[in-house]
This record gives sequence, C-alpha cells and structure tokens, in this order.
Amino acid sequence: MNTPVTPALPSRLPDVGTTIFTVMSALAAEHGAVNLGQGFPDFDCDPKLLDAVTQAMREGLNQYPPMAGVPALREAVSAKLDTLYGHRYDPGSEITVTAGATQAILTAILCCVHPGDEVVVLEPCYDSYGPNIELAGGTIVRVPLTPGTFRPDFDRIAAALTPRTRAIIVNSPHNPSATVWTRDEMQRLAALLRPTGVLLISDEVYEHMVYDGRPHVSAASIPELAARAFVVSSFGKTYHVTGWKVGFVAAPAALTAEFRKVHQFNVFSVNTPVQHALARYMADPAPYLELGAFYQHKRDLFREGLGATRFRLLPSEGSYFQCVDYSAIDEHSTEEDFCRRLTTQAGVAAIPLSPFYAEGFQQRIVRFCFAKKDETLQRALDRLARL
Repeated sequence: MNTPVTPALPSRLPDVGTTIFTVMSALAAEHGAVNLGQGFPDFDCDPKLLDAVTQAMREGLNQYPPMAGVPALREAVSAKLDTLYGHRYDPGSEITVTAGATQAILTAILCCVHPGDEVVVLEPCYDSYGPNIELAGGTIVRVPLTPGTFRPDFDRIAAALTPRTRAIIVNSPHNPSATVWTRDEMQRLAALLRPTGVLLISDEVYEHMVYDGRPHVSAASIPELAARAFVVSSFGKTYHVTGWKVGFVAAPAALTAEFRKVHQFNVFSVNTPVQHALARYMADPAPYLELGAFYQHKRDLFREGLGATRFRLLPSEGSYFQCVDYSAIDEHSTEEDFCRRLTTQAGVAAIPLSPFYAEGFQQRIVRFCFAKKDETLQRALDRLARL
C-alpha cells in the first residue's frame, strides 16, 4: 500500500508567521496578565444594537443581502459622510459594505495593484498592508514616518513615487502611534499626488476617536483626494463590536466598480441581520459623535496613571492606543523581550512597535490599548507603577 503524501506547497507568504498580537494575547492568557496588547474592548456594546440584530433575525432577514450591501446601510453611510465631511457618495454606486476593514483593504489592493506595481506604505504600519501587496504581486515601497513624532516626511514620500507607483496607503488616526494627520498634511498629500495617477487607500477605522478638539480630516473631505481614494472605515471599531467584522469602503464609481469585481469573489456579501441592525442604529448619530469624548476619558485616566510610572508618554492624538518609551526602566532589552517580561513578570501585556516595521526598527517604544473598562485600566496601572 502506498503511503499518502501531501504535496509540497510553495508559500505565497514565506516570510509571514504568527502575528505579534496572537503571540502576546496567548502569553497574557497563560500568565493571567491584564491584556492591553491587542486592540479590542473588554466591555459590551449598546444593548440597543444587540436588540436590533435580534429583531432583524426574527423578521426573517437572514438570507443573502445584495452583494454591495443592504441599501439602507449604504444610504446611512452616505448620509453620515456627507454630514461629517461634506462629500456625498452615491449609495448605489460608490459605497460597499465589507467583512471588516482588513478585507476592505485587501480587496482595494487586489483590485488595483498589478504584478510589478509599487505601493507606498508609511512605517510603522498595520501588519496586513505588506502581505496584501505581496498577494497582489506588487512591490512594497516602505517610507518611514519621522521617528519620535511619527509625522509624514513629504520629501521622503515624494522621493518614493515613481512611474510604477500604483497606490499609497495612509492611516489616520494612526495605528500604532496614535498620531492624527492635520488638514495641512492631508492637503500637502493632495498636492503631492496631483500630477500623478497614484491611488490613495485611506485607512480611517479610528475616525471617531480624536481628542483635545482635533478634527478627523478624512480623505473624503478634500475633493482632490476623494477623487482618487478608497476610504475605509469600520463599524466594529465605532460600535465596540470588533468581532462582527463589518466595515465599508467609499470610493468614486469607477473605482468602486473595480472594487466590487474582486469583492464579489472573495466574500460576495456580509452578514445580513447585522447590516440591517447597523442601518437602524445609525439613525441616531449620538453613539459615533460622542465616541471621542468617551475614549478621551479613558485616555486621560490612563495617561494620568502612567504619569506615576517611569514610562515616558508619547502623544496620543487619536485611536485608542498609547505609546510609551521604556528607556528609563530598561535600556537594553529589545521591545519584544521587554513586552514578554512585562507580561510574565509585571502582569500587563503590551505590543512592541518593532513588528510594525519590516526591518524590526528598535526605539524602546511599546503600545498599550486603553479600550478597556476603567477598572481594567486601573488594575494595569497599579501593576505598572511597581516597575
């Protein structure tokens, strides 16, 4: 009898392993640490939203929705973007509901990047960007944000653009650094791209988490950028339901047509009752309009507590992350080693910044997530104060 043999499979992503988020969350669970590493809330969403999902299911809204998304939800998104950013997207031809923002970004890349095309990413960056570009056959062109401040260096971005550049990915509010691009910076980006055919993938999943009176400057609010942009956002981040994996993309009709060609073959459509529930829930704008104040309270509580530790705080302008420099505590350990010891010995899990860089750039900076109950944050602060 012949022994069954599994054929060899050359990897499409040979350099990709288990993400640092999975590693640190598993370590936190093993040691009973307070998990401020992976970016998700430890509190529940509004019960009204759960009731709306239950109602939609009981109404029989459980079969396939339209490929591009439930019309009522696309109309609600269109109205919100028009009100907040002054740009009206046609809900029929310019808004698509996606299975989360990560799928949205992958689909945007797959629909526009051809083998040999270059895509500019600004490091540190979310870890899906690079593998997405590789799966499309594109070439990743990495441009660092300014170390220490994490602001865009437009001279370096300009130098990275070539006739082969197909797209640039911009993320504001930024994960992991928590910086927020200003209107001047977004307008400088528009001027830089003006003479080119470069597309923009604008990752805006933390759009409603901005602090201290700052506005979120969406690509949708700048006509020159809106005309070339896939604007990506996430209901999961906005409504504390990250596990539902529902997001959306807004883009001009010509770009949306290409986006949907790929979307229909990698997910086709997204959870029907959840879409109906979100559409109904969005009739009241208060939950997303008040989100900044909700998270600023948590940010301020966490930053005040960190002031009693030896960590040096970096600015947290937006998102639900706080980066800190641990040099005064440990001058020698790599960021990952420090995070491992912080988890196993101090009982608090964080995420090193180095994995957000392809070359693992070390700055002795780690990232905490403050999307947690106040008591969770206080428990972590009590442990961090002992360092």
